[in-house]
Amino acid sequence: MQKSLHINPDKCTGCLQCEMACSYENYGVFAPAKSRIKVFDFHETGKKVPYTCTQCDEAWCLHACPVEAITLDKVTGAKVVNDTTCVGCKVCTISCPFGTINYVQETGKVQKCDLCGGDPACVEACPTGAITFIDSNWTGLNKMQSWADKLGNQSAA
Repeated sequence: MQKSLHINPDKCTGCLQCEMACSYENYGVFAPAKSRIKVFDFHETGKKVPYTCTQCDEAWCLHACPVEAITLDKVTGAKVVNDTTCVGCKVCTISCPFGTINYVQETGKVQKCDLCGGDPACVEACPTGAITFIDSNWTGLNKMQSWADKLGNQSAA
């Protein structure tokens, strides 16, 4: 069973623990600037929204890479950047419609979420459960349940 990150922005407090965990897991330092997940703060609404690579099935980044540095991890379903193969051309950053692949100037390579090999550090670090790692077949279950709840709790006229 493949799993996917599921993000519920209604539960996010903007604590940045996911960013800290990600940077520590991947670089051994607590530095949100190095995180592969970002928490966006929408001041007008007060919402905080964590966002990272959604591991698209179509994977435009993977198909766009001219040196095949992005490959599919068959166990986790993650599209993983191989630092040894990556030449830093940034074609994948252009092809990603969500902007979740970023060029790292210090390394001359790109980075993106790789699901931490199947045990995402951001999920473990999130104190409110805003980020969970769930069965990929049920990523829409909460929305489905919410709509059903609205319909099921309407009073009969």
